[in-house]
Amino acid sequence: MTTWRYAASSDVGLVREINEDSFLVTPDIAIVADGMGGHAAGEIASAIAVEVVANVFTVEPTASGLRDAVAAANDAIRDDALAHPERAGMGTTVVAVALVPTSQGLLPTVINVGDSRAYQLRDGAMRQITLDHSVAEEWVRQGRLSPEEAAVHPRRHQLTRTLGVEGLSEPDVFPLALEPGDRLLLCSDGLSNEVSDDEMASLASSPYSLEEATANLVAMANHHGGRDNITVVLLEFDEVSASAPVSTTGVVAVTPMDVTPAPAAVQPAPEITSAAVPRTARRRTKRFTWRTALFLITLFAVLGSTFFVLRWYANSNYYLASNGTTVTIYQGQPGGFLWFKPKEVQGTTYLVTQLRPGDQQSLALTISEASVEDAISYATYLHNQWVIEQTNGGGTTTTTSSTTTTAAG
Repeated sequence: MTTWRYAASSDVGLVREINEDSFLVTPDIAIVADGMGGHAAGEIASAIAVEVVANVFTVEPTASGLRDAVAAANDAIRDDALAHPERAGMGTTVVAVALVPTSQGLLPTVINVGDSRAYQLRDGAMRQITLDHSVAEEWVRQGRLSPEEAAVHPRRHQLTRTLGVEGLSEPDVFPLALEPGDRLLLCSDGLSNEVSDDEMASLASSPYSLEEATANLVAMANHHGGRDNITVVLLEFDEVSASAPVSTTGVVAVTPMDVTPAPAAVQPAPEITSAAVPRTARRRTKRFTWRTALFLITLFAVLGSTFFVLRWYANSNYYLASNGTTVTIYQGQPGGFLWFKPKEVQGTTYLVTQLRPGDQQSLALTISEASVEDAISYATYLHNQWVIEQTNGGGTTTTTSSTTTTAAG
């Protein structure tokens, strides 16, 4: 038997006018969704997500049912947007933990799409379970950015996977290795963007009760600025009847639903020496057969396809960077990809010094665009902003970065 107790809190924050976050907790599933799309859209997308995920999982309480629940939520959001054109473009992130029945008992399993997170807490220590689906975090996993660079990168809030916006985004699924007394924290990025991991670990752990912990976390997020909606669901597991296996490194190995029985052991075949093989048979094995030809053709086709895919990816990006003096447009991946190096495709007449200081910093990190035309247009925009600033007397301007997240309450 696996059981949990919980406390939850959702707050609009200090900047936003409406709460686009939604959450739901039942005895079998806990969900947090962070909507996007503006007034009368983001909160609808997140509300649809929590309702559909809970309903579908209740009907099909399996690991595949959990995936189906997220897919159904994605379809429901898209259908609603088609039925209400004023909601076009709405979407949401989602993170959930569900109790999936197995032969050993109920296995806690996390699923997520987007940058709403799940953390596991034990004895005052905390680890992040989910991976953010954002441009900056994807670049960290590719080795293009360090975690410190990603924390301040302009694209740290640009999501690569969401529900509803661009069709079905493949979710990540994590079976959990838990013990009685462990806590699990689900939250929207209104918490994780404002409160450090150390602060979260301290505020969400014992001796604070679940209710005290959720209230403290929301208060701390508001204390640090409250620039987004804040939703916190904190679970504490009283009993755990099934747990995912853990490797020696402490990383969850594999969900039991994915394990297939090993075949029965078989006796090894008797060893055959070359002397025991007839002369004609030895000659026959040296022939270039049609199977060999088919294998080689397939091998070369795979290698060729791989090369073209890699080359396409390496050249699929355009970005603005400095050539030392002026703003220049390059084609390729910043820093190169494998043996493919970025190449300069077009220069501009804009000096790097003719950009605002903040834009110069963004340029140093590279600014990606979909095409040369988009890159030229954005370079012109950045230069024009500098010209406007100079025209207004060179005064200091303050740029407020608006973060698009998911929520609905």
